[in-house]
Amino acid sequence: MSLPAREPARPPGAARRTNAAPGRNAFVYRPTASPQEAAIWTQRQVALTNLRTVAGRAYPRVTGLLREKSWIFFEILLPFLSTSAFVFVYRALEAPPQYIGFVVLGGAMTAFWLNVIWMMAQQLWWEKSQGNLELYFAAPMNIMAVLFGMAFGGFVMSSSRAAAVLVIATTVYGVTFAIDQWALLIGVFLLTLAALYGLGMVLASLFLMWGREAWHLTQLLVEPVYFVSGLNFPVGRLGVLGSIAISILPLAVGLDAMRQLAFADAAYPIGTPSPAVEALILVAMTVVFLVLARWTLVTLERRARQEGRLSVRWQ
Repeated sequence: MSLPAREPARPPGAARRTNAAPGRNAFVYRPTASPQEAAIWTQRQVALTNLRTVAGRAYPRVTGLLREKSWIFFEILLPFLSTSAFVFVYRALEAPPQYIGFVVLGGAMTAFWLNVIWMMAQQLWWEKSQGNLELYFAAPMNIMAVLFGMAFGGFVMSSSRAAAVLVIATTVYGVTFAIDQWALLIGVFLLTLAALYGLGMVLASLFLMWGREAWHLTQLLVEPVYFVSGLNFPVGRLGVLGSIAISILPLAVGLDAMRQLAFADAAYPIGTPSPAVEALILVAMTVVFLVLARWTLVTLERRARQEGRLSVRWQ
């Protein structure tokens, strides 16, 4: 009669090999029977890793507000001077008082657009130049989590500047708001930010492939977007150009809707959609930009790996 086969002796502390996925202690040292077993992650572990990635990329942007005191001067006082210049122009032209509110609201939203262009669109290219991009792609995380972390941290950073400009300008220049639909106004604001940062994710993946041309494209997307988005005047005054801007630029759509909601008593120019319609446009933009960002990032990452563009040569 043959005896049953014996299990090979295991070193002290070694775990029994099983087909079950690792549990809650997967992020600490744990002996496993094979590398294949160690690579089995549960959905919970994947989600926690991505959440840690979001927090890690948002951390430097949030803490940077307190560590670098000079940013307070450059991020708040200088934009306030630019907003003040247009306020004095409208006062000299004896424009309706709501136009001063239009300028103040546009000056507050400028902070988010600059953050999207400088801190989102170019971020992956900067990381590539500094030699950190390879670490991002080698780490066991979703690269979209990195972009979400940058978006959240940029939102916190830009919100301080936008709130300061809005509060100071409103107090100094006596801007009065007439808001009838608070819920819709807050919803439009959040949808505008979602669409803006979705666009920033798309630009980040594109700039990763374009390389040094990203700098010139960034310069190109600042002042022209200021004009066609109607930051300092109602976008409806642009006619056909304003309609085109509303169809492709989240900043133009969101700012136009917020002005209509924040100054409900103003004689707003004819030719722009209602805030409810513009809210639906922002929802569609958010979905399209996030899906497009995911597709472009995966596609361009594959091309970059194949063509060897994940690192800068001779640097």
